[in-house]
Amino acid sequence: MVDVDKDTIPMWYALSAPYRKELEAQRLLEKNEVRNYLPMHYRIFTMKSGKKVRKLVPVISNLLFAYTSKTHLQEIKQGVPFLQYRTRPEGGRNVPIIVPDNQMQQFMAVCETHNERLIYLQPDEINLAKGTRVRVIGGPFDGVEGIFVKVKGARSKRVVVLINGITAVATAEIEPEYIEVVNEDSDI
Repeated sequence: MVDVDKDTIPMWYALSAPYRKELEAQRLLEKNEVRNYLPMHYRIFTMKSGKKVRKLVPVISNLLFAYTSKTHLQEIKQGVPFLQYRTRPEGGRNVPIIVPDNQMQQFMAVCETHNERLIYLQPDEINLAKGTRVRVIGGPFDGVEGIFVKVKGARSKRVVVLINGITAVATAEIEPEYIEVVNEDSDI
């Protein structure tokens, strides 16, 4: 069996960049040929002239994701002091948060719709234990898997996709005929 250095295997890392530096961090990652993801949504701004402009802006301040090896990311971070790992406590120290591929794919699938009725939540804002694991069949969220729950402030249940310890996104309202229950043993 070949011994593989886990620091050379590409994974999704959750990263932090100071407020309003997310786009600059994304450009630096792209310059270094690193696949990345910055959740974006449309927001309406009023210009000094009174004209309203719709712009695509980061959804969550300070948050972006990079798909690369830890070794490569460390090299990039040396030249970009404001780019930091998002961490979680483990064994008395803070370790970088790594997002499983499946969670990241589901999260991106929902966010990429740029639907204005998406709701972004902190993980502690919702009790997913009360929900049912489901898959969306049809429509703009086709294939997305998550937890079907009631979200505070929404009139009906929504499918929530969670990135453990970081964020969750709730889809726009989905008609029940587009929802199928997923086997409890599946990994959402």
